[in-house]
Amino acid sequence: MDDNSGGDDTQGNEAQGNGVELGALHGILGFHIRLAHGAVYRHFTETFADLELTQKQVSMLWLVGDHPGIAQIDVGNLLRMDRATTMTIVNRLQDRDYLRRERSSSDGRKQALYLTAGGEAALEQAKLCIDAHEAWLKSRFTEQEIEKLVEMLARIHD
Repeated sequence: MDDNSGGDDTQGNEAQGNGVELGALHGILGFHIRLAHGAVYRHFTETFADLELTQKQVSMLWLVGDHPGIAQIDVGNLLRMDRATTMTIVNRLQDRDYLRRERSSSDGRKQALYLTAGGEAALEQAKLCIDAHEAWLKSRFTEQEIEKLVEMLARIHD
């Protein structure tokens, strides 16, 4: 499908515009997953440029918004991030006054996360961007294809 995102979309086995073929790469599933990831990532980055938020930051804000007081370690586990990455993202969001950390009342060893008013506002803006990004992505598939794609991708990441 044509789009104006400047993505890696290629038709069949031929690279865009220069007649060079992918050869054996055309049959490599991981190669196509990488191309798809690149296209989705580029569109996300363009959509979120004004908010200056990354995919991981948006995901973290969303989880904390849905689960006020969630433990920092649980956010990292749910998003499949190591402790250092999780801490870096929490620190950045806290520096922007989007998150606040408190010692967990149920387990003093854990840090509970909460959105600030700024975080709630940023999340609301991010959700609008997510809606636009999801519409762009889903426009390429039927509802049945979306359900099947989610099911198939889950086999890889679960």
